[in-house]
Amino acid sequence: MKKKSLLTLGMLLALSFILVLGACGSSTAGSSSSSSSASSSKALSGKLTIGGSTALQPLAAQAAKEFMDKNPGVQIDVQGGGSGTGLSEVSAGNFNIGMSDIFAENGKNIDAKALTDNKVAVVGMTAAVNPKAGVKNLSKADLIKVFTGKVRNWKQVGGKNVKITLVNRPDGSGTRATFDQFALDKQTPAEGITQDSTNTVKKIVAQTPGAIGYMALSYFTANDHSVVKLSIDGVDATYENVASGKFPVWAYEHMYTKGAPTGLTKAFIDFVMSDAVQSKDVPAQGYFSESKMTVQRDASGKTTNK
Repeated sequence: MKKKSLLTLGMLLALSFILVLGACGSSTAGSSSSSSSASSSKALSGKLTIGGSTALQPLAAQAAKEFMDKNPGVQIDVQGGGSGTGLSEVSAGNFNIGMSDIFAENGKNIDAKALTDNKVAVVGMTAAVNPKAGVKNLSKADLIKVFTGKVRNWKQVGGKNVKITLVNRPDGSGTRATFDQFALDKQTPAEGITQDSTNTVKKIVAQTPGAIGYMALSYFTANDHSVVKLSIDGVDATYENVASGKFPVWAYEHMYTKGAPTGLTKAFIDFVMSDAVQSKDVPAQGYFSESKMTVQRDASGKTTNK
């Protein structure tokens, strides 16, 4: 009887020991998982100010909205102002991110070495023409004549008998710098209406018979016939033709930071470069990913095959 009692007691003690070990193991795993979960879901908070290129502004605004939806503690202010403003303000520390259509090396009084370049997209650009002009395509030679004032009526280049009105961007505009270099072969446009907002340029061109300006392809939409998207030398301004190098008027869309991006700034740029944004928002907003380009371009404007 004693032996049976001792055996039963021993089994109970062994079972209790196993249960204690199991409970300890379960408790340890739970706290580790909880700690890991808390670490991985650490909430982002703070404010970012982003400004500059109006060509990049629609994509930046959409990405900012999605980022803030995912991170309610974050506030992002997206402004325009042009590429020159983006470069100068980020250099001065007033913007967390400066948006630009041009390389920092080509900015006025900009120390490019102090900035970090993040190429977040590629944008094509072309001339926008009022439908009453009666043109959909121009040779580059005729386009240059139009913008330099050598041609003042659309009938001189195959259009209707309508006076030409030029709508330009200001000197600090990256869109203007890109258009002047790759559409006008660096020739200086004649004086006309000058506006620093792409939206305003589009509105003026749409409302002024015979007007012509230029803007990013992202501002031309399939259901909007208020302006005509001009072909150059018979080549349509499409993303496919830009990516292949057939259509020459394009630029990288840069998000510059002062020094290497850190903290919230880095988190936002990483989000913009994520597959979710690059494969969805970038094409939906009228841009395309730099990875889809078969050609590349340096700060001097030299274009080569990848």
